[in-house]
Amino acid sequence: MLPNWHDLTYLRHGSAPQRRAFDLLQRHQLLERLAAHAPVLVGTFPLDLTVPGSDLDLICEAPDPAAFQRTLATFTTYPQYALRSANTAEPALVASFDLEGVPVELFGQVLPTTRQNGYRHLVVEARLLDLGGTPLRQAVLALKACGVKTEPAFARVLGLPGDPYHAMLELEVSDDRALMELVAAATRGL
Repeated sequence: MLPNWHDLTYLRHGSAPQRRAFDLLQRHQLLERLAAHAPVLVGTFPLDLTVPGSDLDLICEAPDPAAFQRTLATFTTYPQYALRSANTAEPALVASFDLEGVPVELFGQVLPTTRQNGYRHLVVEARLLDLGGTPLRQAVLALKACGVKTEPAFARVLGLPGDPYHAMLELEVSDDRALMELVAAATRGL
């Protein structure tokens, strides 16, 4: 059973990095401060695929970019704060900063969080890890430890051609049987 990605209590009972992420998010009240923007933690921490330098990725709904920018301005006191526009299909604002030694990225788009690529990747990657178990997790982590980003690591392990970010999104319509066949073929011999 996969967690409810909108309720971070699953982190409280997870691995040491997940528990630390939960503690940081709670102590600095990031979710509360971003509440008007429906924040969701995506990326390596929810999937428990962290490596040194992994960042806390929070995606947000920003139908009013000016309001989102005002919210982001409340984080300017954090070390290494930076704000930029992202080069994505939908316009996006991204704030990054350091939170007690952990990099944080706040990403906001007009789209609802459940329609943003970060969330869609999270869901399909969690399904794959659930089906693929330890062999898939270890293969992805080995690539991540060498500096490969998450989606390219999955795509490489699974033998997916083309753009890894797009290839991962194409898997979201696959049923569990098709995903299991893909994972079994890719992890045979690992």
